[in-house]
Amino acid sequence: MTIWKRPVDPASFAALNRDTLAGLLGIELLEAGPDFLRAAMPVDARHVQPFGVLHGGGNVVLAETIGSVAGSLASPPGWSVVGIEVNANHLASVPHGDRVEAICRPLQLGRSVQVWQIEIRRGDGRLTCVSRLTTAVRPPREGA
Repeated sequence: MTIWKRPVDPASFAALNRDTLAGLLGIELLEAGPDFLRAAMPVDARHVQPFGVLHGGGNVVLAETIGSVAGSLASPPGWSVVGIEVNANHLASVPHGDRVEAICRPLQLGRSVQVWQIEIRRGDGRLTCVSRLTTAVRPPREGA
């Protein structure tokens, strides 16, 4: 059984995000499991801080992107989600030239609030960041 209430399609994700921050940073949706999404982001000149490692903000953008997508896909058609809180614990550095992958799973799928846990790992599999995203679930607007 799946938690997704809308179709999950990596090609649609890419098209929707082409001209957004997620698209500019090269974030791609890789896989949708029954209760998780997996996404990736390269670590190149767009993503590093002056010391040549992934900027912590890059982790947060990846986490909030994949969590928001998950929240939207887990909501009924016509409903939307908005992020209301995101945090990130940076546990290990990621060097320029590497790639990170994020796995996003729900901690709470409520009618009005969702909480998503995101784990980010670098290419060698080491956990580099743990993030949590809280979203507000919003019903369709009347007349929209």
